[in-house]
Amino acid sequence: MSSATFPHLFEPLEIRGKRLKNRIMSSGHDTSMPADNLVNDQLVAYHRARAKGGVGLIVLQVAGVHDSARYTSHVLMATDDECIEGYRQLADACHAEGTVVLSQVFHPGREIMESSDGLLTVAWSASASPNERFRVMPRALDQRMIDEIVAGYGAAARRLSEAGLDGVEIVASHGYLPAQFLNPRVNHREDGYNGDLDARLRFVREVIQAVRASCPEDFIVGMRISADERDPEGLTEDESLAAALALQGQLDYLHLVAGTSASIGGAIHIVPPMAIEAAYLAYTAGTFKSRLDIPLFVTGRINQPQEAESILARSQADVCGMTRALICDPQMPNKAANGRSDDVRACIACNQACIGHFHRGYPISCIQHPETGRELTYGESKPATVRKRVMVVGGGPAGMKAAAVAAQRGHEVTLFEAANQLGGQVLLAQLLPRRAEFGGAATNLQREMELAGVQVQRNVRVDRALVERERPDLVILATGAKPYWPAFERGGELQVVDAWQVLRDEVQLGRSVVVTDWRGDWIAPGIAERLARNGHQVRLAVSGPHCGESLPLYVRDQMAGELHKMGIPITPYARLYGCDDNTVYMTHAACGEPMLFEEVDTLVLCQGHQPVDDLGSEMEGLVEFRRIGDCLAPRTVEEAIYEGLKLAWSI
Repeated sequence: MSSATFPHLFEPLEIRGKRLKNRIMSSGHDTSMPADNLVNDQLVAYHRARAKGGVGLIVLQVAGVHDSARYTSHVLMATDDECIEGYRQLADACHAEGTVVLSQVFHPGREIMESSDGLLTVAWSASASPNERFRVMPRALDQRMIDEIVAGYGAAARRLSEAGLDGVEIVASHGYLPAQFLNPRVNHREDGYNGDLDARLRFVREVIQAVRASCPEDFIVGMRISADERDPEGLTEDESLAAALALQGQLDYLHLVAGTSASIGGAIHIVPPMAIEAAYLAYTAGTFKSRLDIPLFVTGRINQPQEAESILARSQADVCGMTRALICDPQMPNKAANGRSDDVRACIACNQACIGHFHRGYPISCIQHPETGRELTYGESKPATVRKRVMVVGGGPAGMKAAAVAAQRGHEVTLFEAANQLGGQVLLAQLLPRRAEFGGAATNLQREMELAGVQVQRNVRVDRALVERERPDLVILATGAKPYWPAFERGGELQVVDAWQVLRDEVQLGRSVVVTDWRGDWIAPGIAERLARNGHQVRLAVSGPHCGESLPLYVRDQMAGELHKMGIPITPYARLYGCDDNTVYMTHAACGEPMLFEEVDTLVLCQGHQPVDDLGSEMEGLVEFRRIGDCLAPRTVEEAIYEGLKLAWSI
């Protein structure tokens, strides 16, 4: 396949005199990379990588327009001329690759996540309508503050224009300040900013006018809006469409998303996880596009070039936001254009290292492509100075990544896997409900190894004798982990099994099942859901304060909603103590008081993992070797793949 296979995706588009070379967009997304609220070298390198990869349009993350817009401690701010030089460097880096660059201009209103010093800040909104998710009670804006903020939009846009950017995108999506004015269930003002649709649009109109008045005629001005905020108190599709129709004469394009930051359920759609259907906003986008006279952009789980091509071919949108796809594979546009679609590393929407990092205050990355966010270190692969024979033991994510990168750098690499299939624990993860896409991580790594020229030996268990025969210069041990069975009091005949036995269908379970969860990840909830769907009566006992404690927020919240709909009871603070014939005994993790689960047929242990490292002791004194991934210490696929990259880079 080539660009001829994707004729709509690679058709140029002109907006206000600026030419997009294709219809692929990296939409505005916070990276947690800026330092001191300014563009830095790390952020420039991050976007340069996507520009080099062939993306047509980059919309930079939000730029605060007023001091009250600091919704995180690391937000970019465009409130001072000091920001211009950094933006200029970023624009120049992307323009050099033929990419059009816009920036979002932003005020969160009541959607304040944190402050720089840990104190609660004063949040402002159209009215004193509280936010559910961050538990913020805002203060209603007075006219002086409204005027300041509107002027701030214009001043921020001027600075971005002076820096050489091609335009701005006004963020009216996800329940942020413009949407708070627009929403009649949030806006309770009694002045000219509330009433009919035109009155509720007054704030947005003033913002657009301020931006237009501050910038050159050829400066692009677009707007992002949620088609449906997916919340009972949020904007509906009809309301958003009416607003879009009323504003389109002032805009160069409309960018459509879904959800709201204001509620737990609505926020899931800010970065929809794997459980949500790919390209799920296409139909809604088509409804908007059929009514609009300006270009329509759409973003929402569009992970593959063929998905984007279908949306464009059906005239449901003019540009497709493929942000996580570009985080996972910055070269995706070039690969698709050059007939290499099979080489695209597809995003699996796990949310672990992209939005998951952001929510923890760390620079974003990708579990499959840890080079993302680390471009200053791993931006360009450097050939090895001395070619070595490298033996990789274990075909899970850690071993495959190490093998692929080592071979890319010129080493002679052979990977040995004891089973007949590569993938390690990924092969189990994909068996859980709504997690089938996770298997793509193994498929993508296998393709990387194939392209790099790694030799693979399946069904081979490595021992000391084999290493002596192969005589490698370096052995990389990536032998993984196995389920951990903690010591606990066992009496009677209650069936006790672990998660792997369940997923492999190695055991027949009783009707009443208790699933214990120590890790707080997706394994125990997934096992509980799988068993419930198969007709078992399931109770889930988690050792932490809530289910999915270790998961990215939107993954956790979506999963929690599914478990609730299925009626699966969840007991928090439950630490496994023991069992007898039909009772599981636990203690409250905070106070030690007993907790009893009676009339139980089967206990399923999801108690984490322990390293499989039998080969390590045999390597001592024989050959240079390194451990990576779970055989070093059981963690997640993110650490496994990153350690594979890091080690292979150092050889």
